[in-house]
Amino acid sequence: MKKLLSLLLALVMLMSLCSTGISAAYEISQKTKYPVIVVPGFMSGELSKIDEETGEIVTVWSWGAAANLVGGASSGNLGGIVSDFATYLLAGDVDPIAKRLGEGFNRIFVDLKSNPDGSSYNEDVFVTLTEPEKTNFKYLMETYPDGSYQQEGEIMAHVCQEVGAENAFAFNYDFRLGAVDAAECLKDYIDAVLEYTGSEKVNIFAVSHGGQVTGTYLTLYGDEGKVNNAVLTFPALGGAGIAYDAFNYNHEGFSFGDVGLLVFIQHAMMLEEDLQYLVEAGLLGFLDELASALVPYCFETIGCWGSLWDFIPVEHYDALKAELLDEEINAGLIEKSDFMHYEIMSSNGEYNYAEGFRRAQQAGTNIYIMAGYDIQIVTGMTVSSDAIIPTTAATGAVCAPLGERFADGYTQAVDNGYNQLSPTMTVDASTGYLPEHTWYVQDYHHGMTYKDEYTRDLLYTLLLNDESYDIHSFPEFPQFHATTNPAHAVHAQFDSSVEGYASSEDSALVIKNICAESSVMITAINVKGNDDISFSLSPMILKPGESRSVEFKGEFDEVSLSNFEISISYLIGNLTPVGQRTFDFVLMNGEAAEYDGENPYVADEYDNGMEDVIGSETVGILEKFGVKTLVSIVFETVMKVYDFINDIIARFTK
Repeated sequence: MKKLLSLLLALVMLMSLCSTGISAAYEISQKTKYPVIVVPGFMSGELSKIDEETGEIVTVWSWGAAANLVGGASSGNLGGIVSDFATYLLAGDVDPIAKRLGEGFNRIFVDLKSNPDGSSYNEDVFVTLTEPEKTNFKYLMETYPDGSYQQEGEIMAHVCQEVGAENAFAFNYDFRLGAVDAAECLKDYIDAVLEYTGSEKVNIFAVSHGGQVTGTYLTLYGDEGKVNNAVLTFPALGGAGIAYDAFNYNHEGFSFGDVGLLVFIQHAMMLEEDLQYLVEAGLLGFLDELASALVPYCFETIGCWGSLWDFIPVEHYDALKAELLDEEINAGLIEKSDFMHYEIMSSNGEYNYAEGFRRAQQAGTNIYIMAGYDIQIVTGMTVSSDAIIPTTAATGAVCAPLGERFADGYTQAVDNGYNQLSPTMTVDASTGYLPEHTWYVQDYHHGMTYKDEYTRDLLYTLLLNDESYDIHSFPEFPQFHATTNPAHAVHAQFDSSVEGYASSEDSALVIKNICAESSVMITAINVKGNDDISFSLSPMILKPGESRSVEFKGEFDEVSLSNFEISISYLIGNLTPVGQRTFDFVLMNGEAAEYDGENPYVADEYDNGMEDVIGSETVGILEKFGVKTLVSIVFETVMKVYDFINDIIARFTK
């Protein structure tokens, strides 16, 4: 049953790429006069070739064509697949499945293979649409009403409304190329769009791998001043954790987390059900084994893609290069990837991002980064991320180890004259590539800008205005934000402080129901790590979109840079009616707490006392069966009721 659930979960994750429509609400004070180019994520573009026999154009790669090819191959080989899976169920041997799938992958996608030097194995493969006259959204909408080639269609639909579909463009490129080669292609495309439109500059909306390509373009060519606004969303500037996990198959390999995958799905589909509470017992061992066994077969096709090698974070590059590449056979690939890693991705490189971005800014380009943090890489790499791209790789900022935070009193590395330490005390934004032009969203999952009102509206504001902004420009867009994706049901911040912070100016916690459809009943508000304040038991029902201020008892201590948490337990009418969300806050209310330099990190979670009450052995059993978190939520609510009853008894017995 567990193995079957693993497979079903993987299928659901693929289906989660479908999205729910939302109407955008944003303000434009000085609408841009420049065309907008979307530089999409990995494998978004279509590759084609000319059929030697018929002379017709044949699609080598697109997501639709890939699904058809794989589907056809699977149906014709169904008996073998069933036999291999039966072998796995009986003997636990995943190798036959990996061998069949891997060899099938290489056979089906042979035209995607790269030579050892990184060049295309099939020299006749080309990018399907490249000219501005055929990649502007007006042409694409009229020619392909099914949405084909319209990259990031949800967001770009609103962009088209603002600038005109004829002034919105989709950059297509060979995703196998390393970032430097792809950046050169982007340079040529920008020049072509400028000539086609007669404009002096363009605006760029870049996504993921497109962020790495755009960041590399700005680093190498940004001083030409041809870009007005460049908004990089979860950019893979310093690599991608998922690529490292794949290429590291000989060692740790993949470690899919069932809870992480389900949360990813919940964010993608904006589900208001907390499905992760159903599967915390670890059900995805099959996917771990299959992925780790499959990669060596697929390496025949993808192992020399320059893009994937440029996804390897700098700190892991040398070791993987020595293990997987040959200095002579792969010399061409190594030369290009060395330049990318040592000269651009490395802070010591001659063309490093921070310096390159400064040159581009001096030439008149506004560069903005939007990134996620405090999520583990979905394939196992244990670093703060957006589930795909490490936060450090996307922003250049120093982050605490995943599961830990900077100790109270931590002083940010660069004194900018204002606080740039995240409310979770896990990110020091002062150390980033662009300290004043980077926004961080806790639980901002990869590819989901459109799913969160904050990120969606911030993107439109930065992209569509011909003004220069920074993190101080918008009270409604603080540098740090806890996501308002409806998958989290509730959001909370204090009434007078910037989101994520607290001081003596505050008197109440403002709780908002961020669900689109469901009402929630708040059952308990528990404070951890700060004994100076508390909340009474006061159940309340919030309709979708409704906010309520809840006053607290006590006063904050006169101290700053001290972390505490508030957990909000709630009931919601869905598959998992009991839910909880925990918010981190940093107290900014006086002199800084004393910092222990010998112990710079502490655990990022507080003990709720459940183990003291029911015993560690019982907690272990609950964890084994995947219900520890669910029971913990109920425990905190029950303890709040217990405290409430004790308060009443105390009043009547005085």
